[in-house]
Amino acid sequence: MKKLNLVLLLLFSSILTVTAQSKWGFDKSHSEIGFIATHMVIAEVTGEFGEFDIMVTAKNEDFTDSEISFTAKVNSLNTGEEQRDNHLKSPDFFDAGNHPDITFKSKSLKKEKDGKYKLTGDLTIRGTTKEVTLDVMYRGTIQGPWGKTRAGFKITGMIDRFDYGLAWNKALETGGLIVSKEIEIVCNVELIKQ
Repeated sequence: MKKLNLVLLLLFSSILTVTAQSKWGFDKSHSEIGFIATHMVIAEVTGEFGEFDIMVTAKNEDFTDSEISFTAKVNSLNTGEEQRDNHLKSPDFFDAGNHPDITFKSKSLKKEKDGKYKLTGDLTIRGTTKEVTLDVMYRGTIQGPWGKTRAGFKITGMIDRFDYGLAWNKALETGGLIVSKEIEIVCNVELIKQ
């Protein structure tokens, strides 16, 4: 009898775990995946990816320990200047012909305080995978006017592009590099509960 009760308890717990999870897609018209690079030490150049996909499986209402995956198409990169975009897609940088996707797969999402989280996962660029930790600002969850539940996030962080083989550069006579090694990631994401 005790063994049967234990089996039933485990089964009930697993059902609760499955039903507690929720799948989230994203609203593309209210989401952007972007980056900022410093140009010639004195200015910033921004860019974004026009084609991307985000999937989230939330295990908890506050999104802690959610499973998050992301893919961006390198050929959709846009900095507002065609010649620069083509150079970034070339083998000097992203090498879109051989590495068409940038991917991210989470390992953990931990709450800190006041809507701030730390997101850790594997970021793959140009065939190289490195673990990164990003800052997340959770902006809340609402019931939208058309009946869908939505959640908003801002994700930021810094990566060293040299870690991923994006090593093209030229030194300036005054010191420094034409393009910074450090690239800032800036993403605004609006999720929609499925």
